[in-house]
Amino acid sequence: MFKGLIFLFLFSHVAARHWDRLCGGNPTNQVRGTDIYGSGAYGAPRDNDRHLGVDVICKEGSVIYAPFSGRLIRRANPYNNGNAIDNGVMMRGPGSCVKMYNFQPDRYTGRISKGRRLGTLLNVQAVFPEITSHVHIEMCDTSIDPTPNL
Repeated sequence: MFKGLIFLFLFSHVAARHWDRLCGGNPTNQVRGTDIYGSGAYGAPRDNDRHLGVDVICKEGSVIYAPFSGRLIRRANPYNNGNAIDNGVMMRGPGSCVKMYNFQPDRYTGRISKGRRLGTLLNVQAVFPEITSHVHIEMCDTSIDPTPNL
């Protein structure tokens, strides 16, 4: 009985896979609500599509942190147009692969530990005036909602 309870406790904590904070100043990973550009929630409507990630509120210039321990794989460009926020990284760790955007990474490859600095949020409002500034995170498999990990 006791071993079963310990197993259940450990399994529930591993299964939840809670990530660390993504942005300095937002320790709870609060998701961007609805503004003139729509909602920052996963699956929210977009022009002819839906939002395939989650926007975590973050002020311009804030430090961005690694949500889990793993490896930075490569640069990730969400827009491929060189605009002011066309920057980010792809990151892999045990059971997770994510892309994070709208920030200037300190580096694009190598090992990283959960909670360590990844970079600095860029000026999102330079591209999307009046939007709530945020770091965007999506799973590499965009059919998976990252929200439960936040």
